[in-house]
Amino acid sequence: MGVARSPRLKAALDQRAASFTASLFFDWRLLPYDVTGSIAHVTMLAEAGVVSRQDCDSIVAGLQTVREEWEAGALQPRLEWEDVHMNVEGRLSELIGPVAGKLHTGRSRNDQVALDMHLYLKDVGHQMSERLVAMISALAGQAKATSDVIIPGYTHLQAAQPVLLSHHFLAYADMLRRDYDRLRDWLIRTDRSPLGAGALSGTPYPTRPERTAELLGLADVYRNSLDAVSDRDFLLEFLAWAAILMVHLSRLGEELVLWSSQEFGYLTMDDRYATGSSMMPQKKNPDVAELVRGKAGRVFGHLSGLLVVMKGLPLAYHSDMQEDKESVFDVVDTVGAVLTVATGMIETLRVNRDRIRMRLGHDFTGATDLADMMVQHGVPFREAHHLVGDLVARLERDAMGFENVTEEYLARYAPTIPRAWLDELTPDAIVARRRQAMGTAPESVAGQVANLEKWLKRAVKLNAKTRA
Repeated sequence: MGVARSPRLKAALDQRAASFTASLFFDWRLLPYDVTGSIAHVTMLAEAGVVSRQDCDSIVAGLQTVREEWEAGALQPRLEWEDVHMNVEGRLSELIGPVAGKLHTGRSRNDQVALDMHLYLKDVGHQMSERLVAMISALAGQAKATSDVIIPGYTHLQAAQPVLLSHHFLAYADMLRRDYDRLRDWLIRTDRSPLGAGALSGTPYPTRPERTAELLGLADVYRNSLDAVSDRDFLLEFLAWAAILMVHLSRLGEELVLWSSQEFGYLTMDDRYATGSSMMPQKKNPDVAELVRGKAGRVFGHLSGLLVVMKGLPLAYHSDMQEDKESVFDVVDTVGAVLTVATGMIETLRVNRDRIRMRLGHDFTGATDLADMMVQHGVPFREAHHLVGDLVARLERDAMGFENVTEEYLARYAPTIPRAWLDELTPDAIVARRRQAMGTAPESVAGQVANLEKWLKRAVKLNAKTRA
């Protein structure tokens, strides 16, 4: 026995239209959440006296069988039942007979599908929280391992001032900490139930939406039935969260591509996260980092697409909203894969200390400190900035660095700068002077690592608590 087409419609749905309107091709993953929501719904109906306890028990047992068949891979989707919800009800009818028709009492597919997405994304949120913590932990590990490595810090991709490499890794850790906080905040707004809204206006049955939410472990219910069935803010916000996260991961991917190139050579990718060339035998390509960077555009596109779908829809439900699922599911799969592979890539990076040491100091990254020394001796900063800039331009023309400058050279071209000051422009000395808590001095970075490790312990406990 299947789920009948509406008696309002006399002709069978054209097969092409059936394929076009069906969501079964992508919403099959929602089946366990649909079953969970249905069990809570029929349990509430029995408690309210809308269905008998006997019928409730029969329906619950049948739903559990449906879920078990799905988990075992024995349940196959059937297109004539259009979507995952109708497939559950159709299979339930085959298992327990006409009593299955009582399951949908006081419920619409509008509030049903909204509930499924809330339950699904709540689960996804916890999974993403755990993957983010793993990624941040990998960055913390690299930061601890490179606390003695100094690299040129860049602005405009030009060497600017030396920083600890660990400081650089910690910058990305802080970005991902914000992503984690945004995700946890989003979970609060997602942890609510729309069930009880019906198609759009509620239901005349004496249902108890708060009880259904309680049975589902959801913290809240919607206050307005129209909003409950038409709200997709929690999906848009998830996509926006994912887009911001992918900005951060894409920037990291770009730096790994640059730093592993022959021109930089700061890092070497583990062979497990690199590929070869089909033509050039010498190549070792950072394909994983490139794809981390590339997949950001895919996520951005899904956010833009759903914004456009939602922007012109009057209340309440419209089939346009079916377009939310493919976008969300693809982003869930994409971001989950990116976090997993990026974590492994970070954990296995090898830092080329000798190459960095050869590169370090052969630039003018101490110029700002030289200007600051002049300021400390009474020279206005703008004047000092101009004088040092003049000296750097001359040294570049003469193919010299600060380390090559003699007292005679300074006496001729920069008589206000003592030669001894140039000896204080070593990368170690420059880094050591940045002692603010946020700075790159070794003790400052050690404090940042300690702070991050404390945060990680709290995050792991929070993840475990909310998963329980």
